[in-house]
Amino acid sequence: MATDIGIDIGTSKTVIFSSTKIILEMDNMVTVDAETYEPIYFGEKAKQTLGRTPDSLICVSPIERGVIADYEIAEAMLKKYMNTAFGNKIFRPRILATLPAGLTELQHHSLANLLESAGGRNISVVEGPLAVAFGLGIDTETPHGTLIVDIGAGTTDIAVISMGGITVCDSLKIASLDFDNQIARYVRKEYNIEIGPLTAEFIKIKIGAAVKRDIEVAVLAKGRNVFTGLPESFEISSGEVYDAINETVNSVCDGIRQVLNRTDPDLVADITDDGFYLTGGGSQLCGLPEKISKYLGIKVHTMENPSYSVVKGAAVALKKKSLLKNVDYQLRSIRELEIK
Repeated sequence: MATDIGIDIGTSKTVIFSSTKIILEMDNMVTVDAETYEPIYFGEKAKQTLGRTPDSLICVSPIERGVIADYEIAEAMLKKYMNTAFGNKIFRPRILATLPAGLTELQHHSLANLLESAGGRNISVVEGPLAVAFGLGIDTETPHGTLIVDIGAGTTDIAVISMGGITVCDSLKIASLDFDNQIARYVRKEYNIEIGPLTAEFIKIKIGAAVKRDIEVAVLAKGRNVFTGLPESFEISSGEVYDAINETVNSVCDGIRQVLNRTDPDLVADITDDGFYLTGGGSQLCGLPEKISKYLGIKVHTMENPSYSVVKGAAVALKKKSLLKNVDYQLRSIRELEIK
């Protein structure tokens, strides 16, 4: 039996939401054969091979900064995930997928075509910030401004929503993965030690912070000495991680400010009164809500389970199609859009 599902295909993860629950959450990583380019491992197993593969294998991220970077691998990955989630229980589900704000119509069609090839039907796509607003139950139909900031792995989506659509938006190519990159650069510069992306992510999760902690904490990590090539352990403190990522955090704050600077003053007044909504996996960085709120001078509303707020909103929109009446995406097959 067919069903309706919401899919959030992010830079780092694919999340599928059906009915009232998350039914799949997998890393967007595929390990392929270096010669034939045939997929070998998917998801978490593929992620664990990052930086650890022999010459015969390559670790591929088919989604980069929220857009499709390798169509064939992305299609194989989504087919695998759809089969893992549903098996033979459903037949070509209706899908509402989310994507970063401000992408072109061609990129919308590319994502819809990909999902149809992976087994979906009646594909529709909607910007992530709009989906978040739908999931929150915000009355988007009124002429009232609402600011949504969604910090993902590869992009930070900033959008002002009013009257059922996005009035001003930007999708910054600065997000959670950039925090990891800055930590890796800091360790190389200060300790002469090279660390991989998994170690940088581990440090960020354990002691990363957007503001200085009252009590300093530290973590022990391992890497390779850039001069000797030998393994070496080092201890890094939360204050050092703060110094490493502070400039990137400030860039996110400035990106939000620039969107507000392009927004109608009356909408900004609404946002100042109501506060803004902060979501996405990257928003879980310790102290980040307080940092952005202080920078903007606007109160912040955080989410429970912010990593899932986008896909849950997509599922809400599938149940209440009237939410999409002011959005230029129709619930129909991409094949109907082909020029005959």
